[in-house]
Amino acid sequence: MGPMLPPPRRPSSISDCSGRSDRGAAAGQPLTTLCIGVAGGSGSGKTTVANEIVRRIGQNRIITLNQDRYYYNLDHLDESQRIHHNFDHPSAIEEPLLVEHIRLLKNGRQAELPVYDFTRHVRTEAIEIAHPKPVILIEGILLLAIPALRELFDVKIFVDTDSDLRFIRRLRRDMDERGRSLESVVEQYQSTVRPMHLEFVEPSKRWADVIIPEGGYNTVALDLVISRILQMLQTGDS
Repeated sequence: MGPMLPPPRRPSSISDCSGRSDRGAAAGQPLTTLCIGVAGGSGSGKTTVANEIVRRIGQNRIITLNQDRYYYNLDHLDESQRIHHNFDHPSAIEEPLLVEHIRLLKNGRQAELPVYDFTRHVRTEAIEIAHPKPVILIEGILLLAIPALRELFDVKIFVDTDSDLRFIRRLRRDMDERGRSLESVVEQYQSTVRPMHLEFVEPSKRWADVIIPEGGYNTVALDLVISRILQMLQTGDS
């Protein structure tokens, strides 16, 4: 199955991903930096899609950012409050900082990225330097739900996966990579993850240029998306 296009918008093919940079290139202006947003529910396969785009485009041409880096620092809360914090609401993201960093990279300047500790739910004192590259790829569940972020993307992708598969993937990730217990993952999923998905994440796919069912396993859709990205880069480089 190929890319599924959202019904609320005028149907468009993958060759019609409309973004500011693409329109500028069509008007004879050079494409400077291409900004791609990859959204979708927790466990939908966003990372798999993002990794395949990076592999096919080339690591030397693309810088990746993850929305999860930009959770607000919760070190002022006690452990119990941090554990039960709603990380799936747009207000959990330090939107101004993420917007600032995307704009810096789009303007050819480096950005000092925050580092988040997911086991303690606090932002560490460390930073990582991101250097500008021709393509910026940002991944996160809420990217298309936040207007200020949505406006920065030249290509908006939504990875659409059934809820049972998303839950299983999230459960494995949180237990294996973040040291979470089964009970805590299930409690968080029922109290915040699922309600916030229904309220914010699922409706945000109406803003996507392309919806990819089955995530990274949909090779036909990925081929079309990556071919279009390469075409946009070649147009800008010419």
